[in-house]
Amino acid sequence: MDFVNENLPRFLGGAWLTVQLAAMSCLMGLALALPLALARLSARRAARAVSTAYVFFFRGTPLLAQLFLIYYGSGQFRHALDAVGLWTFFRDPWFCALLTLTLNTAAYTSEILRGAIQAIPKGEVEAARALGLTGWMQLRLIVLPRAIQIGWPAYANEVVYQIQATSLVSIITVMDITGVARAVGARDFTFFEAFGLAALLYLCLVYAFLFGARRIEARLNAHLPQARRPRAAGAGGLTR
Repeated sequence: MDFVNENLPRFLGGAWLTVQLAAMSCLMGLALALPLALARLSARRAARAVSTAYVFFFRGTPLLAQLFLIYYGSGQFRHALDAVGLWTFFRDPWFCALLTLTLNTAAYTSEILRGAIQAIPKGEVEAARALGLTGWMQLRLIVLPRAIQIGWPAYANEVVYQIQATSLVSIITVMDITGVARAVGARDFTFFEAFGLAALLYLCLVYAFLFGARRIEARLNAHLPQARRPRAAGAGGLTR
């Protein structure tokens, strides 16, 4: 109990940093994922090629390698980044962590969106066309709402993974929950207590989000009979 009382403020500070990284990377990743998903479904070969290459790289390489590539690798281009005023950002480990998490989750989220869009019954899109809706109106009024409804369980799983994935940013000196646990454990040689408390905080964050996610899912599918509601495994098996 003394360990908790002494170190809880530091762990709560790390938890707040974890929440910031997870929330901001998921929001920005979602904004980037939509054009990626649409590009993957585009009839234009160049758009499909660029988006496919992006997804292929970020889904096919470990997140830890991506962190090292952006944080340590950017140092080799310091003069070029300094010339355009970006070195201030790339020398900051928090910024590099946020950028890496955003780019990584965008690749996975784009595949969730692509699978959800492809799962929309064709009759619904054809009905929108028959009503004379423009392409943008079809996307805004029909395609996106239905894709969110279909893909929400899979996206909730992606957010859970993102919360857990933030633990890797401690490798580049960001003091999130895991970073605080490593520092406290090394200082007092109390690794069991430190990482036990860290695990408990991650559990609280994950299940707090899942509680909210299930309520959102219930509202999205309130009009459907229980038997027709999407399974929690997600759309198209695209979860990690």
